[in-house]
Amino acid sequence: MDRNPSPPPLSGDEDKEEAAGGDCIGSTVYSKHWLFGVLSRLIQIVSPENTKSSSDDEEQQMELDEEMENEICRVWDMSMDEDVALFLQEFNAPDIFMGVLAKSRCPRLREICVGILGNMACFQEICLSISSDKNLGQVLLHCLYDSDPPTLLEISRLLLTCLSQSEVASVWVERIREHPAIYDSMCFIMSSSTNVDLLVKVGEVVDKLFDLDEKLMLEWIRNGALQPLDQPQEDSEEQPVFRIVPCVLEAAKQVRSENPEGLDVYMHILQLLTTVDDGIQAIVQSPDTGKDTWNLLFDLVCHEFCQSDDPPIILQEQKTVLASVFSVLSAIYASQAEQEYLKIEKDLPLIDSLIRVLQNMEHCQKKPENSAESNTEETKKSDLTQDDFHLKILKDISCEFLSNIFQVLTKVEDFLKILHEVDKTLAGNLEESFPSLKVQT
Repeated sequence: MDRNPSPPPLSGDEDKEEAAGGDCIGSTVYSKHWLFGVLSRLIQIVSPENTKSSSDDEEQQMELDEEMENEICRVWDMSMDEDVALFLQEFNAPDIFMGVLAKSRCPRLREICVGILGNMACFQEICLSISSDKNLGQVLLHCLYDSDPPTLLEISRLLLTCLSQSEVASVWVERIREHPAIYDSMCFIMSSSTNVDLLVKVGEVVDKLFDLDEKLMLEWIRNGALQPLDQPQEDSEEQPVFRIVPCVLEAAKQVRSENPEGLDVYMHILQLLTTVDDGIQAIVQSPDTGKDTWNLLFDLVCHEFCQSDDPPIILQEQKTVLASVFSVLSAIYASQAEQEYLKIEKDLPLIDSLIRVLQNMEHCQKKPENSAESNTEETKKSDLTQDDFHLKILKDISCEFLSNIFQVLTKVEDFLKILHEVDKTLAGNLEESFPSLKVQT
């Protein structure tokens, strides 16, 4: 059954009566009177008389009456309209939803209330108001400790919306920093959830947090380093200590096959981690974590992205995720070249992939000659410029990675001799792409 079915529309007669009475919300056909009624019933649900629980009615409190669910779902749907969202704000609906979240034990009702607030936060004026309410902020962040995946999905969506608003992003970053348990909650979701939609949205929140605030990223990196690497977690009666990198890797594995955009998000998180020394150490300090990271990214590059039978233009779709993957691999290689899993004789397919990416890049960067399509709209010119920018980043990262590989090799001549014996085609491609190597042989 659909988790959030569209609620039934009002009858035609009811619509006409409401419109005739000047009952419409803004320029919509939605009724103020009807909305007041729904919100009033919502207040009654969490009133003191109805929240005094006993063992007999606890189970009942976990369920939502079907009629009430349909009506509050309609409000959820309506709240995507700015006029309705502003009216809800004027009616102090956020305070009502805060009361529900603080008192209700019904997962479905909590999910819907957070979802409505998430829709309302899409409008800047309301986002500023919601973000300035400290009490509401505390209640919303507490939802991150919820065990209900749909509620977690909606609170993650709301947080991402607020973090994307420059005027209030710092407010939410600071609140999250003040709640260290949020780190554990996020890591638990990434390491254990099989809900791809939830994993993608949580990944987007973490990615945004790290992009906005390096200090917070460092704190989260160091959280997992508080426990010695050789200390078995099962020997402690306390909660398990989460380490950010294994959690990110586990989430990436879960979303890999079902959501390419989600995989891109988690690869970018890893790339952000490598922008600080503590992040690189979090990856390579533990041999197992370093090997797991390398193996996953190596497998993506050598068996999934930009394959030999793919058209060169595929690089346009994969350029951002490839840039993140190569950046992380390059950082690992530069810092841990002595590790067994980094022995270049075993990783010739990686060099092959790097060469193929650079070759395909030349094809992607060729501008069509006398093409009518390329000169019709300014927006297309802007898109091409944006694509060129991302391709340049990928090119710079790929070249830097190859440079790191060659710096590690003690003698390029010996490497090329080995390569000629193992893969003549790759050796030829390498010499063609880097003529100076051919001179040295």
